Amino acid sequence: MIRLFASDLDGTLFNALHEADRAVRRGVSVALAAGRHVALATGRWASTPAELGFPNMPLELVCGNGAFVYGSDGELLRRVPIDPETVEELLSRFPTICATCVTAGGTLVRGTRNQQLASYRPSRGLMGRVASWRFRRSPGSTGTRYDQTDAEVLRHEVCKLNVRTGDAGLRRELDAFVAEHASTLVNASFDGDLFELTAAGVDKGEAVAWLARHLGMDEGEVAVYGDGGNDLAMLERFEHAYATSGASPAAKRAAGSVIGSCALHAVPRHIARTVRREGPLG
Repeated sequence: MIRLFASDLDGTLFNALHEADRAVRRGVSVALAAGRHVALATGRWASTPAELGFPNMPLELVCGNGAFVYGSDGELLRRVPIDPETVEELLSRFPTICATCVTAGGTLVRGTRNQQLASYRPSRGLMGRVASWRFRRSPGSTGTRYDQTDAEVLRHEVCKLNVRTGDAGLRRELDAFVAEHASTLVNASFDGDLFELTAAGVDKGEAVAWLARHLGMDEGEVAVYGDGGNDLAMLERFEHAYATSGASPAAKRAAGSVIGSCALHAVPRHIARTVRREGPLG
């Protein structure tokens, strides 16, 4: 019996416009009403479900590709910082990159909003272009501070560090840096232009498994959903794993089961059907 549903957001739980609409929230509500847990497993950072489109809903959050785990009561249960010497070395070696550094207190950007936008190229597919358009139109999170110096960044525990670049040479240099620092750093990226760096050993799969243990569950009682590169560890780890029809080939292989399109609310519908089929918790 599934007791915890953990889902990626964009291209998975969210609709085609990357939003939590009424149908999405209804599917989640069915699970909650039946006593199940629902975790939002995302590369984004947020401290409350409301920030992701789920107001007044007691959901767990697995944010920053697993660097942060929040309980359904809003408590920060776990955060895993990147080794500060590794962060300092990366910022020093690449002094011109627009680095987005995620901390428990918010997001620090080494660069301006315009520099961040300039580095943001559309991701693959129609949904990726929609996401890019929404990002460019948004005013930016109120928890984001721009024009941060290296010293200001290093005063905080950086738990996730993002760099987006379309420069093939810079990508090779960053790949080499990650390989050199494999003992302290890992890149679990949704697409090739984006580096999503967390501490070594930290990913969505590891974090969802940690959350399941925290809740007193076995991994066989967890169902996970995803569509991209930063979901692979989660999809590979769990027996009950599902990809959407728009997922990358690697995500589909990792999941083994493809359930339909996010545009047709495949994930919230699957969650609701699973709950109804299994019935009340024993």
